[in-house]
Amino acid sequence: MIGAAIAALSGFAGGAFAAQPTEWQMGLQPAVTSVMDDITWFNSFTLVIITVITLFVLALLLWCIFRFNAKANPTPSRTSHNTMIEVVWTLAPILILVMISIPSFRLLYKQIEVPEYDMTIKATGLQWAWSYAYTDEGMEDVILDSYMLDNEGRAEKAAQFNRPAEEFPRLLAVDYEMVVPVDKVVRLQVTAADVLHSFAMPAFGVKMDAVPGRLNETWFKAEKTGIYYGQCSELCGKDHAFMPIAIRVVEEEQYQAWADAAKDDVDAANEQLMASINAAAKTADAGTGELDVATR
Repeated sequence: MIGAAIAALSGFAGGAFAAQPTEWQMGLQPAVTSVMDDITWFNSFTLVIITVITLFVLALLLWCIFRFNAKANPTPSRTSHNTMIEVVWTLAPILILVMISIPSFRLLYKQIEVPEYDMTIKATGLQWAWSYAYTDEGMEDVILDSYMLDNEGRAEKAAQFNRPAEEFPRLLAVDYEMVVPVDKVVRLQVTAADVLHSFAMPAFGVKMDAVPGRLNETWFKAEKTGIYYGQCSELCGKDHAFMPIAIRVVEEEQYQAWADAAKDDVDAANEQLMASINAAAKTADAGTGELDVATR
C-alpha cells in the first residue's frame, strides 16, 4: 500500500500537469506561477475578512432582535447618538480597507511590472481565434493561428500524437497551442485585430485586455510543465465562447528543439515535441514502476 502511494505521487510529479475547469469546481485552479500563488493567498485573505465581518454583523442583528424587542425592552431608550460607537464604526472600516489595500496594490504592481524576461510572444485576438507571434530574434517567422477544435478534431489530435483524450477537453482544445519553456519569464504582448478581446489564463494569474490599436503587456513564469487552458474573457461577438487559449509548458531542451524545427515547419515541430513528451512520460512511468517494485 505504501509502495502504491509512493508510485502514485512519483507518477504525478513526473507526468504532465494540466489545469482546466472541472465539474463542480468551487475554488480557483491550481497555481503554477508565483503571481497566481499570491492571488490565491489574497483570495483566502479577503474571504477571512469578509467572513468575520458577516458573522459580526449577524451577531449584532441577533443581539438587537432579542435584546431590544418590545417584550425584552418595554421601555425603549431615547439615546440619539453615541460618540464612541460613531468613532469605532468610522475607524474600523478604514483600517479594514487599509489591510486589504496594501497586499492588493502589491499584487497589482507584481502583475503589471514586467521583470527581466527571457522571451516575448505577441498574442493577437481575432474574431474568433488567437494568433501567437514569436518575436525574438530568429523566431520572427513563427506565427501560430490557434482555433478551437470540434469533437472530431479533438479525437484526431489525440490519436495523431498518441496522447490521452482528456488532455484535449471539449471547448478548450485547439489546433495550435502556444509552446513555452518551463521556469522562463515570458513577456506577453496582447492586442486585437478587430474588436475588444481579453487574454485570460487562470492557472497563471494572467488576464489582459486585447484592445485594437493598443499593445498591452503582462508576463508569466510557469513553474510546472503541462498543458493549461484559458479563454477569451471579453464579450466579442457570436463565437466569443469558442475562442479558448491553450499553453503547453515544456522542458527547456524540448522547447529549444521545437523552436529550431518550428522555424521551418510548425507541424513537424509539434510532432517532434509530442514524441519527446511521450518518450519522457514512458521513461518516468518505467522509473515509477521500478520504485514501486523496490518498495514492495
